[in-house]
Amino acid sequence: MSGNIRVLVVDDHPIVRAGIVATLLGQPDITVVGEAGSGPEAVVRVAEAQRDGNPIQVVLMDLRMPGGDGVQATAQICAAHPQTRVLILTTYESDDNILAAIEAGANGYLLKASPENEIVSGVRSVATGGTVLAPAIAEALVTRMRAATQPSADAPTLSPREREVLTLVSRGYTNGQIAAELFISEATVKTHLVRIFEKLGVGDRTRAVTLAIELGLLG
Repeated sequence: MSGNIRVLVVDDHPIVRAGIVATLLGQPDITVVGEAGSGPEAVVRVAEAQRDGNPIQVVLMDLRMPGGDGVQATAQICAAHPQTRVLILTTYESDDNILAAIEAGANGYLLKASPENEIVSGVRSVATGGTVLAPAIAEALVTRMRAATQPSADAPTLSPREREVLTLVSRGYTNGQIAAELFISEATVKTHLVRIFEKLGVGDRTRAVTLAIELGLLG
């Protein structure tokens, strides 16, 4: 993605919003183009930006806000504007919150307590098609899924290399970073991802990661 990443910050607490904006200020490739104090307001802001020809690329979304929560807003934004990516940034990390946000279409889930550099990196990763899960979030998902289900005999089988690729995807790596980490070409990474998507019957990275965790294919 070339040029600045256009970001909308959504949180019902003005002081918290100001802190998030301050975190992103000074980044040469990130511009905060708006703020919203509720889920419904965020939906309107994204739609307005789209109509004006200046689409918002990343929405930093809190979960619990008056007038409609972040999960509802995320679902509406992802359905109406699939080119806009949603990164959940919240204090809530219960299993139900995590799963609800991902099922709504969120492309990542970070905690407000995350280091500033992780939040900035998360915005960049999500903007370029990556998936970001804070370590605590990934651990919570793995724990829940392991408790709920065990790998079944008819579950898809991923090759060792496909598991390596998907594990790095779950950590928010881009295709280029995966290629560098595994000493393979980006084209090979894309080929592995296509095969992973086909085996799992999914269409994007976030759902590939969450389904693989659910099936016990990632640990």
